[in-house]
Amino acid sequence: QVQLVESGGGLVQPGGSLRLSCAASGIIISMYAMGWYRQAPGKQRELVAVITSGGTTNYPLSVKGRFTISSDNAKSTVTLQMNSLKPEDTAVYYCNAFRRAGENYWGQGTQVTVSS
Repeated sequence: QVQLVESGGGLVQPGGSLRLSCAASGIIISMYAMGWYRQAPGKQRELVAVITSGGTTNYPLSVKGRFTISSDNAKSTVTLQMNSLKPEDTAVYYCNAFRRAGENYWGQGTQVTVSS
């Protein structure tokens, strides 16, 4: 059984930092594209960071230079370091593991709120 468990969300002031972690079980994360998505109220879920099975990372312009994704294959963990947070980063953040159709897994999400 595949499980992705996110942790590290919370309330932070604008300009602050948070570190999200995704602990994966039931899969070998090095064989998957591991990503972080977010969904704000009334908006569609959007990709914020991805690391491919080859180690390539990609970010949308909205977070590039502020967010960093990394993976620890030995610990089966994917981390999202978020710096210089803005109120518009407020959302539920989800961990995702994708390999092919039928092998697409989601975590339960963790809330990130950026507010003074």
